[in-house]
Amino acid sequence: MSVDTQLASAKTAIFDAVVGFLPDWAQIGVLALILLVVVVSWGVSLKGWISRRRAARHAPVAPRQPQGRGADYLGPYAPRQQRSDQGSGADYLGAYAPRQRPDGTG
Repeated sequence: MSVDTQLASAKTAIFDAVVGFLPDWAQIGVLALILLVVVVSWGVSLKGWISRRRAARHAPVAPRQPQGRGADYLGPYAPRQQRSDQGSGADYLGAYAPRQRPDGTG
């Protein structure tokens, strides 16, 4: 009892039909050429992946800008920025500073 089942896929049948009419020495050459194309394309892909990785590693990192959201973003609740000429801290007396006399003496 024989059962007619195909063991090969349709792609294999098409490949056999295309390459099958060639002599053996040409079939080996075509198979070697296809293998070479696959290996070269894999190598080019790997080289591109490595170069993209190196470029990303050596790229200058831009300073992070406040993004306007998240736990660190205070929005309208952020403290107001002080002017640099105003002074602050323990050395800034504000309204308690001694007044200057018009004649220039302290």
